Amino acid sequence: MIRCIIVDDEQPAIDVLVNHVGQSPLLRLEATFTNPVEALHFLSGNDIQLVFLDVQMPELSGIDFVETLQGKCHVIMTTAYSEFALKGYDLNVVDYLVKPIRFARFLQAIQKAEERISEKKENTAAPHASLPATEDDHIFVKTGTKGELQRLNFEDIDYIEAMKNYIAFTSGTKRTLVYASMKEIEDHLPKSSFIRVHKSFIIPIKKISGIKGNLILLKDVNAEILIGDSYKAELMQLITGKII
Repeated sequence: MIRCIIVDDEQPAIDVLVNHVGQSPLLRLEATFTNPVEALHFLSGNDIQLVFLDVQMPELSGIDFVETLQGKCHVIMTTAYSEFALKGYDLNVVDYLVKPIRFARFLQAIQKAEERISEKKENTAAPHASLPATEDDHIFVKTGTKGELQRLNFEDIDYIEAMKNYIAFTSGTKRTLVYASMKEIEDHLPKSSFIRVHKSFIIPIKKISGIKGNLILLKDVNAEILIGDSYKAELMQLITGKII
């Protein structure tokens, strides 16, 4: 079953979705929220696969909510305004349901969610299973051109930076933009070669040339790489044995 929650600042809208969820054997409703901030807190401590999310909410918009999630779970957006649909698809949401939500349309969205969740499980179960370890020195990323992939060699990457909805791979003067979350990128990089040092930065371990206060200095790289408080302990643990 797909574990889900509902986030909407209007209780009548929640009631409609609760009824729809109750009629679908694929779904298990774990909680409902009228406050999106409380919903984010709940998601941080619970394994939820799908969020039914309203777009227009006073505390935090649905768009900002999805960006904060950074791909932690799948999202189906719900709203009375169809003009937000394009932005929703830019954020790679599963589907976009316009209120009032018909049950038949709701089921179509659930089918899409089930397909995405199944694909993610398959990819997680055996990542790069067909590649020998000696070839694990690069990744392929999607460019802005449909059907085009670009190879990025790990040894050429100076640092990786989150830039709103995109991730920027910097190699010398070249910058490659990829539509993805930091978590997705982090999961595809070898932990022996890369370390996340900030919510917005991942760096190659071998390029660390020094630490100056709250900044990391990288060899042959003119950039200020910040150290995030929640990532500092792991970084210090990495270099502790090399401090004299």
